[in-house]
Amino acid sequence: MKHVPIKLGPLALLLAVISICLTTLALLNVSTAKADERLAEKFAETVQTRYALETEGQELLERLYAGEEDGWERRGDGTLWRSVEKDGVTLQIGLRGEGADGYTVLNWTQEKEWEQDLHIADLWDGN
Repeated sequence: MKHVPIKLGPLALLLAVISICLTTLALLNVSTAKADERLAEKFAETVQTRYALETEGQELLERLYAGEEDGWERRGDGTLWRSVEKDGVTLQIGLRGEGADGYTVLNWTQEKEWEQDLHIADLWDGN
């Protein structure tokens, strides 16, 4: 019986390339998953802050309907305004009294101050 020699050189090279590619893809997948997790956590914090502001605003309205006007700013045109701040986000509430019918909401907005980052790592400034 005659033995045929098996050449493992090209096969070993192919397996090495495949294993390097799979390792690289696995590392990219892990880093992307961690970045997604950080982004999801940041979004969850933002949503919790905004919902907490909404809840506080609703509680302020409830107390206003109960007759407590403490902390509300009454302007010359008869409107009531109030600002509530939490973690850098501000809820602006503006109301107009409608007599015995209650209030009409003129403004109910959430705003967050944004500051541009003028120094971004070591980017080339063109000079």
